[in-house]
Amino acid sequence: MKKTKKKLAKLTIGFSTLESRLKNIKVPDLSQHSDWDVLISVQSGTDKPADTSLAPRNVTVLGFPGKGVTKLRNQVINNASGDYVVFADDDITFNLDSLNKAIEHLEKSSAALLLGQATDETGKLRKQYPKQITRLNKLNSAKAATYEMVINLKKVKEAKVLFDENFGAGAETTYLGDEYIFICDLIDAGLTCEFVPITLASHPTDSSGSGWGTDRDRVARARIFDRAFKGTTAMPYLIRIAFGAKKLGRELSFKNYLKFIFKK
Repeated sequence: MKKTKKKLAKLTIGFSTLESRLKNIKVPDLSQHSDWDVLISVQSGTDKPADTSLAPRNVTVLGFPGKGVTKLRNQVINNASGDYVVFADDDITFNLDSLNKAIEHLEKSSAALLLGQATDETGKLRKQYPKQITRLNKLNSAKAATYEMVINLKKVKEAKVLFDENFGAGAETTYLGDEYIFICDLIDAGLTCEFVPITLASHPTDSSGSGWGTDRDRVARARIFDRAFKGTTAMPYLIRIAFGAKKLGRELSFKNYLKFIFKK
């Protein structure tokens, strides 16, 4: 494990990756942001601690055994020194001016989480986003991506909310949905989460959240709503009926739509 001395920061950019992809990380130039820092959490994918020798220099790097990206993001939350934290994968390019705008918004807002927007490699917005500031709820935040999220670290820690490690890439239960569940847990804790139309980052088109074509995809997505609406019986089914209906004729045939509703 390689770890530099911590310092207080305004923003921590928290990367999470596997040892095999560590070399892909492009640390942003923070020469104009002396009160920002970078934290990289790395997993080996095996039972041995990650080798961090290929990590970028002059940043804090934490190496861990095992796999599961939400475990790494929780390490970012636990170890970040910034007042605010933005989460990053190893293939992310951030717009630093936009991150500064996100911080300015959170400083004026009561929100614990700001959800921004992102473009693909061509500069096109990755999905359809609201045009104005929108308070998030469990019905309008299911498409959230990790690199779109900036959190007020103190508020999140005080609420004792972490990513559910049963969800997300590398998890044994479900390989996606961790961002949405994180937002739902913040909402359940009584915290405010907001979408703000600020373009924070660029990310390649393909992602783990794009798939619908297999039984694994459908069951994973169905389980997410069970977890997001934990403690209720009918609501997850109603949400799957409504959510799946939007995919009929495109990602889902009618047969697979019914399978999605009943987690088949």
